[in-house]
Amino acid sequence: MKKEILVFIFNGYADWEPAFVCSELNSSETDYVVKTISLDKKTKISMGGFHVLPDYSLADYPADFSLLILAGGNAWTEQKNNDVLPLVEYAISNHIPVGAICNAVNFMAENGFLNEVKHSGNSLEYLKSQAPHYKGDHNFLEQQAVCDANIITANGSGALEFAMKILMLLNVKSKQNIMNWYNLHKFGFYQ
Repeated sequence: MKKEILVFIFNGYADWEPAFVCSELNSSETDYVVKTISLDKKTKISMGGFHVLPDYSLADYPADFSLLILAGGNAWTEQKNNDVLPLVEYAISNHIPVGAICNAVNFMAENGFLNEVKHSGNSLEYLKSQAPHYKGDHNFLEQQAVCDANIITANGSGALEFAMKILMLLNVKSKQNIMNWYNLHKFGFYQ
């Protein structure tokens, strides 16, 4: 039986941000299957206009998932996703990796998850403006994506690097195969 990856979705989520990693994780060649989770089971419409019916809500998700991905979107800055906090706390306390990209990083910062781990985000200045309780600026790295202590963070332009860090953390393929995949998608066939 395949291990489940949960992708948190909501109205206006940035559908392209988890796309690279989800297509790789959901491959028949891996031990994983991607499922969506939301605050409720009502259809969510992504930023790109995709209508998605969540597999799970916060009331019925499986206890043994292998990764939680928090995609970006304006709902984070509007405080509309705060009810996902118990799910994130559950993942962190059970040593389940959590990946956050773009504005989802602000949520992680505001709730103290990034105070003691190396992390990235859209910019340190922006992160501090969106997360007034954040105290991890000494661990902020100006990189596309960072993985530390089972937390993967990325800025909004780092979807490919975000994917690479997650694939490496989960050891989905050999490091060389992941780097070959990354280079192909980053630079294309013709350089």
